[in-house]
Amino acid sequence: MNAVNTPPDPALPAVSVIMPVLNEERHLRNSVRHILEQDYPGELEVVIALGPSADRTDAIAAELVAEDLRVHTVPNPTGRTPAALNAAIKASRHPVVVRVDGHGMLSPDYIATAVRLLDETGAANVGGVMHAEGENAWEEAVAAAMTAKIGVGNAAFHTGGAAAPADTVYLGVFRREVLEQQDGYNVEFIRAQDWELNYRIREAGHLIWFSPELRVSYRPRPSVRTLAKQYKDYGRWRRVVTRYHRGSVNLRYLAAPAALLANAAGIVVGAALTPWAFVVPAGYLAAITVGSLPAGKGLSAAARLRIPLALATMHMCWGYGFLTSPRSLARRVIASRRPAVRADAQEAAPADA
Repeated sequence: MNAVNTPPDPALPAVSVIMPVLNEERHLRNSVRHILEQDYPGELEVVIALGPSADRTDAIAAELVAEDLRVHTVPNPTGRTPAALNAAIKASRHPVVVRVDGHGMLSPDYIATAVRLLDETGAANVGGVMHAEGENAWEEAVAAAMTAKIGVGNAAFHTGGAAAPADTVYLGVFRREVLEQQDGYNVEFIRAQDWELNYRIREAGHLIWFSPELRVSYRPRPSVRTLAKQYKDYGRWRRVVTRYHRGSVNLRYLAAPAALLANAAGIVVGAALTPWAFVVPAGYLAAITVGSLPAGKGLSAAARLRIPLALATMHMCWGYGFLTSPRSLARRVIASRRPAVRADAQEAAPADA
């Protein structure tokens, strides 16, 4: 990858792409390549926020900086995603800010489409589909589970849907002025920081817009253990969100905890009192097995056989994280609550001082 020689089109808004990365040696180079090869003639920069990786991520990032003048790095000693995002936002300089993770691959027209949608909708943030794609049988199974309703419910950014206003979107393409109004991400939200920021943006009167035109290819976790940790963390932080904002609870969030409790009760009662109770976990296994059939259409036999394991891992670990999420974590996060900042309030502040 070399720095582009064609002058950028000054009629188009310049774009900053921010990337929080930690232990991303496997995908970082390819992810940055998908950014630098975007079909977007406007000015572009990439700011990579480097956490304390234990692999070759830092060396790869240094190579990318040397190869292309549009790529820069900033340190993120905490390793936490929201701190990385804030550091990258501060180091970047353009009016449109695109968030990309180190294992995400933008479709070729992603930035051009997002800039157009910002203009057409007037939204403060636009986002699209998290299109999971695997590189081996296990990852293909996880990708199928993550894009099926039996795996993730009806979340549009997983399963697709019509363009519409949304509560939150995957990653996001923001107007810088709105990010600066809200003072960036809340660093207490180790997970779910997108939801919390978008909540404040909506509270301030701005629009969040989902469009299936925007697609980011996502590489799933490479093992059962890493998938289990990912979904345990998702569940843990979703519980924090429900305590932070009581109105955000819905049946989709309660499905996995309910399934975990029902299965556990069935196993305990079945072992202690009556084998009829084993009908509950047996029914769950039957349901995810049958549900995996349409999800695995077109995949290899090895991938199809792994989909029920991926589904069970996602459901049970999400449910466990949700049920065991400590109240102390929610209290700390709630104490850090930032009020939404409206642009008109900012403008009025000097006159009121």
